[in-house]
Amino acid sequence: MAYNNRERERAIIVGVIFPNQTRAQVEEYLDELELLADTAGADVIYRVYQERERPDPAFFIGRGKAEQIAKMVDEDKIDIVIFDDDLSGAQVRNLEEVINCKVIDRTTLILDIFASHARTASAKIQVELAQLEYLLPRLTGKWRHLSKQYGGIGTKGPGETQLETDRRLVKRKIAILKRKLNEIDNQRKVQRKGRRDIFRVALVGYTNAGKSTLLNVMADANVYVEDKLFATLDATTRVVRLSPTRKILLTDTVGFIRKLPHHLIASFKSTLDEIVEADILIHVVDISAVNFREQIKVVEQTLDELGALDKPIITAFNKIDKLEDRSLIYNLANEFKDAVFISASRGVNIQALKDKILSIIDDYYVEITGKVSVSNSEAMSLIYKLGEVLDVKYTDDEHLTLKIKIEKRHLPKISSYLLS
Repeated sequence: MAYNNRERERAIIVGVIFPNQTRAQVEEYLDELELLADTAGADVIYRVYQERERPDPAFFIGRGKAEQIAKMVDEDKIDIVIFDDDLSGAQVRNLEEVINCKVIDRTTLILDIFASHARTASAKIQVELAQLEYLLPRLTGKWRHLSKQYGGIGTKGPGETQLETDRRLVKRKIAILKRKLNEIDNQRKVQRKGRRDIFRVALVGYTNAGKSTLLNVMADANVYVEDKLFATLDATTRVVRLSPTRKILLTDTVGFIRKLPHHLIASFKSTLDEIVEADILIHVVDISAVNFREQIKVVEQTLDELGALDKPIITAFNKIDKLEDRSLIYNLANEFKDAVFISASRGVNIQALKDKILSIIDDYYVEITGKVSVSNSEAMSLIYKLGEVLDVKYTDDEHLTLKIKIEKRHLPKISSYLLS
């Protein structure tokens, strides 16, 4: 099948087993790399493994292994070699001189997929910024794999013209893109400010865990869903009615993945702010994935980077319809306090998830109204720090009446500042 109107490429993927890793671990990593390659439009023909104490500075895998791969490339008409670890510009250049085909690393592959899936102006800018920031420190010598002579995976976006671009121009382009993203960020802040009177819940999780499917079933929406990694990049928000009298805003966010590039997280800040500013997070986990525990850790680490790990989190174990051993549900229910077991594709236990959201809202949050002295800057600072001010009205010349949404645990800290 063609992908994006181009023929699929034949690929070799390469994993290196370092002393702190097992072969089984690296095999799992290459399983995921193969999925990424498939999403980008490549068929993996061979897997290559090598055990090393440390990366080779010139070739990452050493010249001898590179020459073995070169033979495989020649004999089986391989188009691309993909490494599961990041390569330096010099390593890519050296490898391509020996292997004589396009060589890319995991990060370049992920950025290529993001470039293919970017639909909105915002997503395109964020991806281009991430690509340029990854490229900038690698502008040493001749990057043959970015030239027109290859094309295909790893060459979309700014890479196509990189051979004619120097560092100064790239830095200028990065500055322009950051200004554009800042404008988008400000627009989104205004949009989010307009919906502060309703509780906000964000779906987070490993890529392809089923977040978009869950948003569709909860909101009766029609968000794009595909069984591919990173099928959606932009945050999508819908109103979800939890009960006849209660509703929330539910946001689907970009999926996380192992070794998600740090500059990609930085580039997608305006999108990921939906997570940071949410009241509650639903961590969607693919319970049928063999390595779902490692995926949970990856998501938690990314949330920690974003400073969002202290929020109320519901763990939604998805795809229970694919489980052969149902005893796993019982064991995980004992391990994860706020867990719900669902099948988004079949609509199983969705009401239980809605009930869990309602109970957390009732347990964690309260909305209060109180007066504060205009001159009391200490009170105002604390209220804005601990809570969310939904409405401000001038009661008289000396007082403000504030409507505040705040976690119950913070209520005693501000109650002494509120006047009756």
